[in-house]
Amino acid sequence: MKPGVLIISHGSPETSWMEQIDEAVSHIHLPSDLPVNAVFLDNVPGRFIQDGIDELEAQGVTDLLVVPLFVSSGSTHMDEIAYALGVKETPDRETDLEPFTIQANVHFGYPADDDEDIARMVWDQVKDLSVTPENEVVLVVGHGSIHDGFRQRWEKGISSLAQRVGQVSEVAHTDYALLNPDSLRAKTEEWTARGYKVLIAPLFLSKGIFLNQVIPGRVEGLSYEYAGTALLPHPLLSHWMERQIQSLLNQLITT
Repeated sequence: MKPGVLIISHGSPETSWMEQIDEAVSHIHLPSDLPVNAVFLDNVPGRFIQDGIDELEAQGVTDLLVVPLFVSSGSTHMDEIAYALGVKETPDRETDLEPFTIQANVHFGYPADDDEDIARMVWDQVKDLSVTPENEVVLVVGHGSIHDGFRQRWEKGISSLAQRVGQVSEVAHTDYALLNPDSLRAKTEEWTARGYKVLIAPLFLSKGIFLNQVIPGRVEGLSYEYAGTALLPHPLLSHWMERQIQSLLNQLITT
């Protein structure tokens, strides 16, 4: 038995996006003989998921410890990747992603959802904006999904995450909003009308059009505080991946 780690994220045509992922992976503390490969679903030729599988199996890896670097179980990408890896027989939604060629055993991890490390990362995005916490609400904002089933998974994870943010912060309230279907403007207006200052905390892996344009556009003209920062390059993301890999490794060793 020889385990190897496959960290899967979406990918981006922006080089800086990939560099941030690689930097976070480089700070994971693992046994030196445990190979780790960070791969991407799209946009990064030569580093697609099948490329990573092939490279690890060429090193003799018999068991793939797969870390899905996505923020929610409601991501349709989580579903199609699990299907293509053979973790589930059929996808919950039609996909163009073909099953991968795999000889090794696959041990599939979990996305960020409501993990305590993620809650601290979300709070760190807005804590410097907090002045009077007794009069503030942190509004955690995620991408969401318009697809039935996936939307409910998004709501379950992000609502629980918002509660965790409340536990690690000192603000009066925490809540969540999604961009799909859109509830951000309505939630911001609701909390403002109740007399609270709204601190918007985006639940996105890295910066891009959603943080730079979509979120500010949805709340244009309203009163709110927003730093526009993403989870990366927060060092706790490396810690989250490290914890998940260790959990998968422990499960492998004890089975």
